[in-house]
Amino acid sequence: MNLSAARERALEFVDRLNMIGPISVTRFFGGAGLVKDGIQFGFVIKGALYLRVDDLTRPAFDALGAVPFSYSGQSKTVRVASYYQLPDEIADDPHELIRWATRAIHAAAVARSKSRRSKHVGAE
Repeated sequence: MNLSAARERALEFVDRLNMIGPISVTRFFGGAGLVKDGIQFGFVIKGALYLRVDDLTRPAFDALGAVPFSYSGQSKTVRVASYYQLPDEIADDPHELIRWATRAIHAAAVARSKSRRSKHVGAE
Protein backbone atom coordinates (compact mmCIF):
# COMPACT_ATOMS: atom_id res chain seq x y z
CA MET A 1 0.00 0.00 0.00
CA ASN A 2 1.52 3.33 -1.03
CA LEU A 3 1.38 6.68 0.74
CA SER A 4 -1.73 7.92 -1.07
CA ALA A 5 -3.55 4.64 -0.33
CA ALA A 6 -2.61 4.96 3.36
CA ARG A 7 -3.93 8.53 3.35
CA GLU A 8 -7.20 7.40 1.73
CA ARG A 9 -7.62 4.64 4.33
CA ALA A 10 -6.87 7.15 7.12
CA LEU A 11 -9.49 9.52 5.69
CA GLU A 12 -12.03 6.67 5.79
CA PHE A 13 -11.36 6.30 9.51
CA VAL A 14 -11.63 10.07 10.00
CA ASP A 15 -15.06 10.05 8.33
CA ARG A 16 -16.20 7.31 10.67
CA LEU A 17 -14.81 9.15 13.70
CA ASN A 18 -16.50 12.48 12.96
CA MET A 19 -18.63 12.21 16.13
CA ILE A 20 -15.57 12.87 18.30
CA GLY A 21 -14.62 16.10 16.55
CA PRO A 22 -12.15 17.23 13.93
CA ILE A 23 -9.28 14.87 13.18
CA SER A 24 -6.57 15.68 10.69
CA VAL A 25 -4.47 13.34 8.58
CA THR A 26 -0.74 14.00 8.41
CA ARG A 27 2.21 12.35 6.73
CA PHE A 28 3.75 9.75 9.00
CA PHE A 29 6.74 7.80 7.69
CA GLY A 30 5.34 5.43 5.05
CA GLY A 31 1.75 6.03 6.12
CA ALA A 32 -0.70 8.57 7.49
CA GLY A 33 -1.03 9.88 11.02
CA LEU A 34 -4.32 10.62 12.79
CA VAL A 35 -4.18 13.82 14.87
CA LYS A 36 -6.74 15.36 17.22
CA ASP A 37 -6.10 18.67 18.97
CA GLY A 38 -2.48 18.61 17.87
CA ILE A 39 -1.82 15.16 19.33
CA GLN A 40 -1.19 12.07 17.21
CA PHE A 41 -3.23 9.17 18.54
CA GLY A 42 -2.97 6.72 15.66
CA PHE A 43 -1.68 6.00 12.20
CA VAL A 44 -2.35 3.86 9.16
CA ILE A 45 0.49 1.91 7.58
CA LYS A 46 0.04 -0.86 5.02
CA GLY A 47 -3.74 -0.63 5.44
CA ALA A 48 -3.66 -1.35 9.18
CA LEU A 49 -4.83 1.07 11.87
CA TYR A 50 -2.54 1.45 14.87
CA LEU A 51 -3.73 3.25 18.00
CA ARG A 52 -1.84 4.75 20.93
CA VAL A 53 -1.89 2.59 24.05
CA ASP A 54 -0.89 3.08 27.65
CA ASP A 55 -0.63 0.86 30.71
CA LEU A 56 -4.42 0.96 31.13
CA THR A 57 -5.37 0.11 27.52
CA ARG A 58 -2.55 -2.23 26.52
CA PRO A 59 -4.12 -5.25 28.33
CA ALA A 60 -7.31 -4.84 26.29
CA PHE A 61 -5.28 -4.96 23.07
CA ASP A 62 -3.33 -7.96 24.36
CA ALA A 63 -6.61 -9.74 25.19
CA LEU A 64 -7.63 -9.35 21.54
CA GLY A 65 -4.35 -10.82 20.35
CA ALA A 66 -3.39 -7.43 18.89
CA VAL A 67 0.27 -6.78 18.15
CA PRO A 68 2.41 -3.69 18.60
CA PHE A 69 3.70 -1.83 15.57
CA SER A 70 7.05 -3.16 14.41
CA TYR A 71 9.46 -2.52 11.56
CA SER A 72 12.73 -3.97 10.36
CA GLY A 73 15.73 -1.94 11.43
CA GLN A 74 19.26 -2.35 10.12
CA SER A 75 20.12 -5.24 12.39
CA LYS A 76 16.87 -6.19 14.14
CA THR A 77 13.13 -5.83 14.24
CA VAL A 78 12.05 -2.82 16.27
CA ARG A 79 8.81 -3.03 18.29
CA VAL A 80 6.99 0.20 19.12
CA ALA A 81 5.03 -0.81 22.22
CA SER A 82 3.12 2.48 22.41
CA TYR A 83 1.03 1.72 19.28
CA TYR A 84 -0.95 -1.47 18.71
CA GLN A 85 -2.78 -2.65 15.61
CA LEU A 86 -6.53 -2.48 16.03
CA PRO A 87 -8.08 -5.74 14.78
CA ASP A 88 -10.19 -5.33 11.64
CA GLU A 89 -13.37 -6.60 13.31
CA ILE A 90 -13.18 -3.67 15.76
CA ALA A 91 -11.99 -1.12 13.19
CA ASP A 92 -14.95 -2.09 10.98
CA ASP A 93 -17.53 -1.64 13.77
CA PRO A 94 -18.49 2.08 13.94
CA HIS A 95 -19.31 2.14 17.66
CA GLU A 96 -16.29 0.10 18.70
CA LEU A 97 -13.99 2.19 16.49
CA ILE A 98 -15.15 5.35 18.27
CA ARG A 99 -14.73 3.73 21.68
CA TRP A 100 -11.20 2.50 20.99
CA ALA A 101 -10.14 5.73 19.25
CA THR A 102 -11.40 7.79 22.18
CA ARG A 103 -9.28 5.71 24.54
CA ALA A 104 -6.28 6.16 22.23
CA ILE A 105 -6.79 9.93 22.17
CA HIS A 106 -6.81 9.94 25.97
CA ALA A 107 -3.68 7.75 26.13
CA ALA A 108 -1.86 10.05 23.69
CA ALA A 109 -2.89 13.17 25.64
CA VAL A 110 -1.70 11.69 28.93
CA ALA A 111 1.62 10.62 27.36
CA ARG A 112 2.13 14.10 25.94
CA SER A 113 1.33 15.69 29.30
CA LYS A 114 3.82 13.42 31.08
CA SER A 115 6.46 14.17 28.45
CA ARG A 116 6.01 17.91 28.85
CA ARG A 117 6.13 17.68 32.65
CA SER A 118 9.37 15.70 32.58
CA LYS A 119 10.95 18.24 30.21
CA HIS A 120 10.01 21.09 32.55
CA VAL A 121 11.31 19.26 35.61
CA GLY A 122 14.64 18.66 33.87
CA ALA A 123 14.90 22.33 32.89
CA GLU A 124 14.58 23.61 36.46
